Amino acid sequence: MTIQVRALAGLPLARGGLDRHGELRSRPDVLDGLRVDPNARAVVLRGRRALVTGDALDLLDPSELPEPELMVYLGSTVEDSQGTPPGTDILLWVLAEADADAITEDEDRWFDLRRSGHRLSDRDVGILATSLAIAGWHRAEPFCAHCGSPTTVRNAGWARHCPVDGNELFPRMDPAVIVAVVDPQGRILLGSNAMWEHNRYSLLAGYVDAGESLEQAVAREIFEESGMRLGAPVYLGSQPWPFPRSLMLGFVAPLAEDQDPEALVPDGQEILDLRWFTREELEDPATDVILPGPSSIARAVIDEWLRGSWSR
Repeated sequence: MTIQVRALAGLPLARGGLDRHGELRSRPDVLDGLRVDPNARAVVLRGRRALVTGDALDLLDPSELPEPELMVYLGSTVEDSQGTPPGTDILLWVLAEADADAITEDEDRWFDLRRSGHRLSDRDVGILATSLAIAGWHRAEPFCAHCGSPTTVRNAGWARHCPVDGNELFPRMDPAVIVAVVDPQGRILLGSNAMWEHNRYSLLAGYVDAGESLEQAVAREIFEESGMRLGAPVYLGSQPWPFPRSLMLGFVAPLAEDQDPEALVPDGQEILDLRWFTREELEDPATDVILPGPSSIARAVIDEWLRGSWSR
C-alpha cells in the first residue's frame, strides 16, 4: 500500500514564525548572553500555560524576570509581528508557581494552547507549541535513560547530558496517526472515547508502533478500534500536539471495496461507540454532537470534510 499526498493548508498548530538557529545552540555562552541582551525577549511558562495579553503572547525583557526553573533558546523572529521586529531572539522562561503568581494574579492571562491555540498569530503558535513540547520533555526526562543518573541541560536547552556515562539525550516526539474514514456514501466515521462525555465524537487515532510504517499504523489502528478495513490512505498534513509531545499525522482513507460499513466493532476499551455521520447530521444542532476543539488537527480535518472534500 502506498500513500498519496493531498496537502491540507492552515492546520492550527502547524504555523510558526521563528528561525530556530540550530547552529547557535552549541555555543556554551548563548543563554548567558541572551538573558542580559536588551533586545531579547522571553515567553513565560507556568506549568502548561503561557502569559498573554488578549490573544498575544507577552514577550518580556528577561532581565526583569525572576530566575527561571528552565531556560531555552527558541530562535529568532522572521518577520515584524505584533511589535516584535524580525531578528528578535526569543527565550523560553519556565517559572516556579510562586514566581509566576508574583507576575500576575489574573488567571485569565494564563493561556491554554489546547483550548485556544487557533486564536494566536502564526508567530505565537510556533513559539508556544515549541515551548510546551520542550518544557514537557525536560519535566519528564530529568534522568539518564541508560544509568538513571541526574542529567544536566546542554545545547541552550535542546539536550541533556549524563555526567556518568557521557550520553547526550535529545527531545522526543511521539508520532500518531489520525484518520478520517469515509464510506462510499460520503459519510465520515467518528468515535466516542471512554474518557469523554457520551456525545463527544472525534476521528480515530493512535500511536505508531515501533518498526511500523505510517500506512501500516493507519490500517492497524482503524481495524483495532472499529473493525474496518481500509483502502489506500491519503496524507493530509501534520501538526505538533505538545500534550505532552505528540506529532499528529493526518490522513483520509476510504473503506476497502469489500468492507461492509455497518459491520462496526468498537474495541470496547478506548472506543465505546462508533457512528457514521452525514454532513447534514453534523451541521444540525439537534444532533447534539460535541466535536473536537478548533486547535486540533481532528477539527481541521472534519471541517474540510464538511466543506465537501472526500465525498467518495
